Amino acid sequence: MSEQAKRQARELLLREYRGVLSTQSKAMPGFPFGSVVPYCLDAQGWPLILISRIAQHTHNLKVDGKCSLLAAERDADDVQAVGRLTLLAEARMLDETADIAAAAERYYRYFPESRGYHDAHDFDFWRLQPVRWRYIGGFGAIHWLDEVTQANPFAGDTERCMLEHMNSDHADAIAHYVVLSGLPLTEPAQMVGIDREGFHLRIGQSLHWLAFPISCNTAGEVREALVRLARADAWPTEFETSA
Repeated sequence: MSEQAKRQARELLLREYRGVLSTQSKAMPGFPFGSVVPYCLDAQGWPLILISRIAQHTHNLKVDGKCSLLAAERDADDVQAVGRLTLLAEARMLDETADIAAAAERYYRYFPESRGYHDAHDFDFWRLQPVRWRYIGGFGAIHWLDEVTQANPFAGDTERCMLEHMNSDHADAIAHYVVLSGLPLTEPAQMVGIDREGFHLRIGQSLHWLAFPISCNTAGEVREALVRLARADAWPTEFETSA
């Protein structure tokens, strides 16, 4: 099975932050029900969603947790020529206090406007546990994949400390990453997530994932990668990354 396809599928999942959640209709048995949901990835690399208890898709999931999440490259002129990823999953509502707290801390970094939904509007966190993946990387590039996600070695206190440090002390470096990568300069960027392969920036209400020059397994390697990017004149390419 293609390691390159797994990496491309994982990067697509990281780059996108909203998808089509399809559930088994309770009101119309036998029919799928699609709805758009934002998501971020949890410590295991699995999609985490926050949904209302009164929403139709929530009613559906409480009857049957089998679902799918479709993520596709945004702003594509030809949607059939770009990547899209369908996750077949089992949805589980988080009910342990520690799990809910960890989910909230992470999710609200990505979607701060959703803070308060959980208590004020009867929203709950759900985790989509992967069963299988279908990745299409363009015409003819079609793959069934059993494993795509990777656990985040920094999730928790390590990631939170790195983010606080970067946002508080290195706003100039973050601004340089925005310019270097060609992202829009509409509002100041905030770093909201770090994983072994890259990091997420939030600009306004948009999220953008940028790849590290090298895969990072320790906080020291993350620091080295961020320093390299802060000093770079152009964003490193895949070939430079693997050299």
